[in-house]
Amino acid sequence: MALRDKLEEDIKDSMRNRDQARLDALRFLKFAVQAVEKEQKKGLDDAGMVEVATKQASDRRDSIRAFEEGGRDTMAAKEATELKVLEEFLPPQMSPEALTQLIKDTAAEVGAASPQDKGKLMGKLMPQVRGKADGAVVNQMATEYLESLA
Repeated sequence: MALRDKLEEDIKDSMRNRDQARLDALRFLKFAVQAVEKEQKKGLDDAGMVEVATKQASDRRDSIRAFEEGGRDTMAAKEATELKVLEEFLPPQMSPEALTQLIKDTAAEVGAASPQDKGKLMGKLMPQVRGKADGAVVNQMATEYLESLA
């Protein structure tokens, strides 16, 4: 089933089940997809929808961190609930072990041997993990790996 069809079906199911929190998250995703489609003047395929869902999930993670730092646990919990809904539209996330191995392999491929080579490493790495891992986590793990080499 295409992601657009899944989104529409999930919205209908949430309305039938009176699951307002889920419905709000799905409608927000649908609105974001429509905004990107309007901007690009074309419909999005599954890859485009994954990009939008990834951006939305990243925004939710940032909001969760900010709310937790500010002591607003109820808002953080609301954002966490919406994040779980968005993750249904993302490909399976890479395990830390698989991500570590990919970082090592890519570093060897591009010849990254110190923290100064982080740009080369990240440039090659990010397209491979897009949608499969949080960029902040990838950045942190890559930095730690390059610092361990120095």
